[in-house]
Amino acid sequence: MKKLILSILFVMLYADPAFATIYQVGNEQELKNVLPKLAAGDEVVIADGNYGNWSVEIAAVGTAQKPVVIRGASTGGVIFSGEVNKPLFVLTGKYTVLSGITFKECVLGKADGKSGVLAELKNSSYCRITQCVFTHNVAKVQFMPLIIVSGNGTSNKIDHCTVTANTDSQDFQVKITGDSNPQFTLIESNVFKDKAKVSWSNNNGGECIQVGQDPVLLGTRESNTTVKNNRFTHCDGEPEVISNKSSRNSYIDNYFGDNDGELVMRGGHDCIISGNTFEGGSGGIRVNGSGHTITNNKITGVKTAIRLMYGMTKGKIETGFYVAPGNCTITGNQITHATIGILVGDQKDADWTGKFDTKRYPSPVIQSVAPYDNKIENNQFKEVKTNTVTQ
Repeated sequence: MKKLILSILFVMLYADPAFATIYQVGNEQELKNVLPKLAAGDEVVIADGNYGNWSVEIAAVGTAQKPVVIRGASTGGVIFSGEVNKPLFVLTGKYTVLSGITFKECVLGKADGKSGVLAELKNSSYCRITQCVFTHNVAKVQFMPLIIVSGNGTSNKIDHCTVTANTDSQDFQVKITGDSNPQFTLIESNVFKDKAKVSWSNNNGGECIQVGQDPVLLGTRESNTTVKNNRFTHCDGEPEVISNKSSRNSYIDNYFGDNDGELVMRGGHDCIISGNTFEGGSGGIRVNGSGHTITNNKITGVKTAIRLMYGMTKGKIETGFYVAPGNCTITGNQITHATIGILVGDQKDADWTGKFDTKRYPSPVIQSVAPYDNKIENNQFKEVKTNTVTQ
């Protein structure tokens, strides 16, 4: 009797039309054909092979327990390469996962008003890009990211991806505009490595992660992005390995090894920088903006571990191309083998005349406002030539 009941339950389960379906696809059109059919728990398996310039918008809606999954058939078996002049994959739904895809030797450009992004989370919520590989891709246009999180969605995630040897690109971008501001993005457990210096003349546009793009006019916008447990090694694209340009973000338990660049609070306020490890490279943490909490970081083998910069203005109200660090808490950090542990007041009186548009950014042009009202205490220094310098 017990076996009979179990058999009936098994038949009922698999006869249920709502039970998850696995679709096999081998080209762009086959994927587009199944998209309207997708329901919670369904999977789309892309056959192993080499693919070119697709452009697919995925508006599928899953659930927390039963996400919709689009994945490669085998690890390393699905490879996209070649010219990319429009987004390859755009996720616009909820609880959708893109997994196990390799993007190799793609050449990212622009055409017909579109940009060659490899994957975009656009107005999506609870969507995920995971276990993908981004390697040896090249951007032909400055400030071109591999992945964008955009729109007004929430709680999207990029995790367990490998990002190696990409040229002239930004890697991951959380895009904040006057009309859109993704919330609670999580960038976790990714590996970034071997990023060469960009070829752009202003040495800009090669960040591994950028959260916000306009620190002057939009830096006060709160993103609530979390970047944690990522590894950055030999990331030399530009001076900002991570560029924070918005508010209330967290950078926690990341590892930085031998990078020609820093973790930079370029703009924004009220961010948390905690538990990160820096070993070698050009520097540690660079700070502008107010209300940041910088605690329990371990920084060794750099020239200057933590730099608080001069600004042109202070606080959250005045418009400043650079905002002086104020009311920040810098405690419990361990600094070893450095020339200067904490530098309070770098770039004093730096003159930016002619270097930015003062009509767009109505800011003073001289960095004349010193860091102010910061709590700097209980930091540990070992084999540091000068613990704290104030200028």
